[in-house]
Amino acid sequence: MTTTTSRGRRRAPSRMERAAGRAAALQKPRVILAVLLLLALSSVMLLDGYLRSEIGNDSRIRDGAAYDKVPQKVLDGGPILTFDDGAEKTQSVPDKTIVLTFDDGPNPTWTPQILKILEENDVNATFFEVGSAVSRYPGIVKDLVAQGNEVGIHTFTHVDLSYQSTDRLQRELKQTQLALAGAAGIQTTLFRAPYSAEIDAVDNYSWPVYEEVGALDYTTVFVDDDSDDWMQPGVSKIIQGATPKDDKGAVVLMHDAGGDRAQTVKALGTYIKDMKAKGYSFTTVSGVEAKLRSQDSADAEAVGVAQQPGQAAQSGQAAQSGQQPPAAQGAAGRNTEQSAHTKATGAILYEGKALVAAVAVAEWVVPVLAWFLGVVGFAVMGRFGMMLILARRHHRQRNRKRGKRGEFSWGPTVTRPVTVIVPAYNEKECIANTLRSLAESTHPIEIIVVDDGSTDGTKEIAESLGMPNVRVIRQENAGKPAALNNGVRNASYDIVVMMDGDTVFEPDAVHQLVQPFARPEIGAVAGNAKVGNRKTLIGAWQHIEYVMGFNLDRRMYDLLRCMPTIPGAIGAFRRDAVLEVGGMSEDTLAEDTDITIAMHRGGWRVVYQEHAIAWTEAPGSFKQLWSQRYRWSYGTMQALWKHRKSLTDRGPSGRFGRVGMPLVVVFQIFTPIFAPLIDVFTVYSMIFVDFKAALLAWLAVLGIQLFCAAYAFRLDKEKYRYLAMMPLQQLAYRQMMYLVLIHSSVTALTGGRLRWQKLKRTGEVGTPAGVS
Repeated sequence: MTTTTSRGRRRAPSRMERAAGRAAALQKPRVILAVLLLLALSSVMLLDGYLRSEIGNDSRIRDGAAYDKVPQKVLDGGPILTFDDGAEKTQSVPDKTIVLTFDDGPNPTWTPQILKILEENDVNATFFEVGSAVSRYPGIVKDLVAQGNEVGIHTFTHVDLSYQSTDRLQRELKQTQLALAGAAGIQTTLFRAPYSAEIDAVDNYSWPVYEEVGALDYTTVFVDDDSDDWMQPGVSKIIQGATPKDDKGAVVLMHDAGGDRAQTVKALGTYIKDMKAKGYSFTTVSGVEAKLRSQDSADAEAVGVAQQPGQAAQSGQAAQSGQQPPAAQGAAGRNTEQSAHTKATGAILYEGKALVAAVAVAEWVVPVLAWFLGVVGFAVMGRFGMMLILARRHHRQRNRKRGKRGEFSWGPTVTRPVTVIVPAYNEKECIANTLRSLAESTHPIEIIVVDDGSTDGTKEIAESLGMPNVRVIRQENAGKPAALNNGVRNASYDIVVMMDGDTVFEPDAVHQLVQPFARPEIGAVAGNAKVGNRKTLIGAWQHIEYVMGFNLDRRMYDLLRCMPTIPGAIGAFRRDAVLEVGGMSEDTLAEDTDITIAMHRGGWRVVYQEHAIAWTEAPGSFKQLWSQRYRWSYGTMQALWKHRKSLTDRGPSGRFGRVGMPLVVVFQIFTPIFAPLIDVFTVYSMIFVDFKAALLAWLAVLGIQLFCAAYAFRLDKEKYRYLAMMPLQQLAYRQMMYLVLIHSSVTALTGGRLRWQKLKRTGEVGTPAGVS
């Protein structure tokens, strides 16, 4: 950025112009990063909810429908249903043969135990897997396939497909195939619909589903004998239900997920041994189909019928489709008990791996966030409790009228004159009101206005008031810390009061503010700043924050002797103490926090004086609020990092480092960052989990916050009507603070620096009496 002089020559940008240019260049990437983080979090939560059937879940189950549109030969047929050129065909399991099938898995508790029993008994089974569970537990599926078992599709979310559209059906199939590809590098042509049973239970609503599935070259597998293990009837009942009648073959149904499967695990080994003792053999669905093909071939040879040439061509075409039926696999030299499997390759394989990886991230991130938010929530609730207890104790101590120790007093009344320093940069709207309020001070004061290179006539306005105790010092624009240091150097008295150029003092504010200096160990005092322009929504939100912040937070910090910040709007210092710690530093954007911590490290005590009241003009737009809070949050981070060695110091410095610094880090940085996530989880729970429970939890937290705010308002004698703005504040303000902190964090990581940021003022905060 360059500028043109009156002679047409271009000059190099100033230092402030370069800083502003760097800030503008970084602004857009920071906002983009914040949005991307929110989108990533939302995507992870939506994926996790979908996997747990919390999103898109349809729990309807059809029962008792007519079946007159279902072909009778299907209803009377075997449990294995295929379609050949649109013509349905069913097959039955040969006698003395059992196809052991398991539904609803995999499950990390029960599936491995079942696999161990199958391996010990040299039996392979067919597992109809739910795609969402496959993507969550890919290792189990990989082990299952490696052991020689067969896999079929049981949809992705375990929905009743008779209620779903064709598009939903195809998505359920495709997503499960992707999960299998990512988990075990395979695809399958076996399918079993959720809530299906014997083939004679097919009705007019489910039959179109099986026709659509058959058109995609899937083999649908029903049940001959249901163990009813999902009802947990007992081991003997499970074995009885799974035992075929009259030595017939059967497809037997058990479950390896969907509830407590301890009885299934206990019954399985006994069942296999009993069936083998009766002469039964175990195989998979593909194993049965191979056995049936072998029998058909033998029968054809016996009657002298040769295989038609067209059959081989049809099998080859099916193999090229990617959804080839089991009959196409035997000649390839693959295990006939897994011939329904095809190797996943190309895009499907990589998409599957991406799905499994994304699910792994969601499976890790969401529980960690939930746990962390639980810890944060517990800490926040503990903080509320601690603030209430300590604030009450602080209030009773400082407003004590009688008792064993009599009325509270700082000591002898401080009456000597003090210096009030007013740093001003383009404060033409406010400077007159500020100085007039100081003119009504009940305490003797000297006023020093340090004009920091204003270009709007601030200096002239201050001088035109003709106040005898006002000195105006002009300096080149160097920033607020430099202006304050200039004022300290020119102060005539040993106590200096610092304020902002847009602040209005109560008449007794200075007198109340300097009374703690009766105690020699006190080096600085924080006053009570209030929002003067509170009639707007933004003003009301900040009013609530100021009252809670100063009345609860500062009282707590005061009793703990670790006050983190003396507000720039109203604070007092011993002049010698300020000079001793090096003055107001330009190292950070939060010079008020920086000097406060420096005072602690210098061995001085910092206290809060609730009766010293000042009125300040809060930002009047979201843009200005963002700018101010960005400076505060980033400056606080800078100050904490600058004074990090206080963590290992001894004495007062170590006390702040080990008590005050952790509290500030947790409750002014980490908690505001994660507070919006609490709202995100709440909204998520309201929409996809349990609306009533989530709403009640949110209202309970809001109730606690309202109680704390009401108590703070009571201590400060404020009107309760502003608390009506608090619910909306909790929704909108948190999100804005999240983005501000992201902005600040990125700036800290990129090493960005900003100078004194000037907010637009209106001058609407007048004399104290005019504020309601």
